[in-house]
Amino acid sequence: MDQSNNVTVFILLGLSTNKNIEILCFVLFLFCYIAIWIGNLLIMISIMCSQLIEQPMYFFLNYLSLSDLCYTSTVTPKLMTDLLAERKTISYSNCMTQLFSTHLFGGIEIFILTGMAYDRYVAICRPLHYTVIMSRQRCNTIITACCTGGFVHSASQLLLTVFLPFCGPNEIDHYFCDVYPLLKLACSNTYLIGLLVIANSGLIALVTFVVLMLSYFFILCSIRAYPAGSRSKALSTCSSHVTVVVLFFAPALFIYIRPATTFPEDKVLALFYTIIAPMFNPLIYTLRNMEMKNAMRKVWCRPILLEGK
Repeated sequence: MDQSNNVTVFILLGLSTNKNIEILCFVLFLFCYIAIWIGNLLIMISIMCSQLIEQPMYFFLNYLSLSDLCYTSTVTPKLMTDLLAERKTISYSNCMTQLFSTHLFGGIEIFILTGMAYDRYVAICRPLHYTVIMSRQRCNTIITACCTGGFVHSASQLLLTVFLPFCGPNEIDHYFCDVYPLLKLACSNTYLIGLLVIANSGLIALVTFVVLMLSYFFILCSIRAYPAGSRSKALSTCSSHVTVVVLFFAPALFIYIRPATTFPEDKVLALFYTIIAPMFNPLIYTLRNMEMKNAMRKVWCRPILLEGK
C-alpha cells in the first residue's frame, strides 16, 4: 500500500499534442455536450409530463436518458477542460472516482438497454400478457436490478485497480482514467488482473450484446406474420434500439474483450460510447418515433401557443 501512494497525480496525454486540433476538438465537444443535455432533457421532460411515462418502453427510455447524462458528464467536462489546459493532470483519488463513476453509469446503461430489449420482446412476442408481465412493479424491479448490476460491476473494477502499486510512470495514454491504461502503469505483474477485467467488463459486454441481438432476432422472426402496418411500426422501434446498441457496444467490445493492451485507436473508439452514442440516442429515439414526437409537441408547443394568445 505504501508503494501505491508514491504517485499522487496522473498526467493525461489526451487526444492530441497539437494545440490547434485541441481547440477544434474543444469546440466540437462543446456543441456535442450541449446537444446531449438539450436532447436528453427534452426526452425526459416530455416523457414525465405526458402519458408516455405509463408505458414501460418510455419508462425505460427516461432512465436511459438520465444514465446518458450522468455517464457522459463523468468524462466530457474534464476532457474539455484539459483540451484548453497546458498541463492535463488528475489526482489519484479523482482518477479512481472517475474510473468508478464511468463504469457505474456505463454498466447501468448496458443493463437498461437489455431491459428495453426484454420489454420489446414481451410486447411483440407475448402481446396478450404484456400488461401483466410488464407491470409498473416489474419495471421498477428491472431498474433496481440495472442499478445494482452497474454498482457491482464498477465496484469490482475499482477493487481490481485501487490496490495496484503505482511507483514510477504517471502518464496515462488516454483522456480519462480507465482500467487498461492504468494497468500499463502499475509496478507489478498485472496479467491476472487483466484476465479478471476481461471476465468482468469484456464478458458482460459480450454476453449482453449477444443476448440483445438474439432478442431482436426472435422479434424479427415473430413479426413476419404481422400485418404490414404493425410490422412497420415494430421494425421502426427495433431498428432504433439496434442502432443504439451497435453504437455503444461495438467500440466497447473492441476495447474490453481483448487482453490488457492499449492501442492509439482506443481513444477515438472510446469517444463513441462516451460522447457520440449519448448525443445520437435522443435523435434516434425521437426522429423515428411518432409517439415521442407527438408527446414533445403537446408538452412544448402548447405553452408557446398559450403565450401567443
